[in-house]
Amino acid sequence: MNFEIPTGLTDLLQDFTVAVLKERPPNLKQFAADYFAKLNEQNNEEEDDDKPRGVRFGGSPNPEPMQTEDDEDSDEPMEPPTRGFTRRQSVSAERYDPADDEDLDEKVVYPKTDEQRQRLNEAVKHILLFRSLEPEQMQEVLDAMFEKKVLPDEHVIDQGDDGDNFYVIDSGKYDIFVNGNLVGNYDTNGSFGELALMYNMPRAATIVATTEGTLWAMDRQTFRRIVLKTAFNKRKMYEQLIEGVPVLKALEIYERQNVADALFSKTFEEGSCIIKQGDDADCMYFIEDGECRVTVTNKADPSGEEVEVKRYNKGGYFGELALVTHKPRAASVYAVGRVKVAVLDVQAFERLLGPCMEIMKRNIDEYEEQLVQVFGSKANVHDLR
Repeated sequence: MNFEIPTGLTDLLQDFTVAVLKERPPNLKQFAADYFAKLNEQNNEEEDDDKPRGVRFGGSPNPEPMQTEDDEDSDEPMEPPTRGFTRRQSVSAERYDPADDEDLDEKVVYPKTDEQRQRLNEAVKHILLFRSLEPEQMQEVLDAMFEKKVLPDEHVIDQGDDGDNFYVIDSGKYDIFVNGNLVGNYDTNGSFGELALMYNMPRAATIVATTEGTLWAMDRQTFRRIVLKTAFNKRKMYEQLIEGVPVLKALEIYERQNVADALFSKTFEEGSCIIKQGDDADCMYFIEDGECRVTVTNKADPSGEEVEVKRYNKGGYFGELALVTHKPRAASVYAVGRVKVAVLDVQAFERLLGPCMEIMKRNIDEYEEQLVQVFGSKANVHDLR
């Protein structure tokens, strides 16, 4: 059975989660009851407002979380929690939808010296937003960023302003203020400013340089074209790939979307060993493009010769059986020509593919039957592992 997620539910739960994380209430159930009662009361009082998304603590829009090398899940800091409920400002309700954006094709290039490019490479190395980009897209990111020098006491962004650029820190120290209060700082690394660009929000914090420093900046349009639209298109491609995998038909639509979000691409050249028989299992693979061949070595055979038992083409998948059985790889897989695969690591596999486990376990018997046909006996099959 497929369930359609009601409009606004995701935003509502996101707002509630933020409130819980900020307040850390000792009694979660009571807090939830008070939260939604207050939200309902506010909605009734302000019926002329357009679709309020929820409530926030304090008087500013939802701040952008901080992102540093040590904490990759955040960008600009959350404001200090305050008691009481205040309506979120309506200016921040609109989100960017890559599907509606058709005019972001013009590439931007800022020339750089070799020294500048090397520094930029180091600065963006640990930025979570860029990790899903292909090498060509990462090259576009480096081309599109421009250097900005800052002086002590210079305001890089001001709370309440419109978002213009996304920033990556190359050097320098920076203080973070929300509603005039110092809430954190950056020291020579990190990034900030993306959520204002992603959600059409005003800046949620003020960033002030406390030393001389250097930032790398990317303008709003370029950020959306490269980072957001690329992620959107990749997710659509992965969803189509997953829909073609029979074993994943047991998943609901939203579960397949979660799997798509967890995938990342990897490319192997002709003859490369993708997985090796006997190795520990750490991920499974979906073939985006190309062909792979599967071989096994019978340990009882003194020659140690590898025998090809199967081939996979675009839309095929492999590597899941060792994750299901928690045993070493039972076969090796090699690239035939250049192969591009989508990779799902073991943590995401165990978290997301629970509904498919029984089907995958049944596939183990089919796999062993194939090996029996090659090696002639069940005993030899078990010797392979």
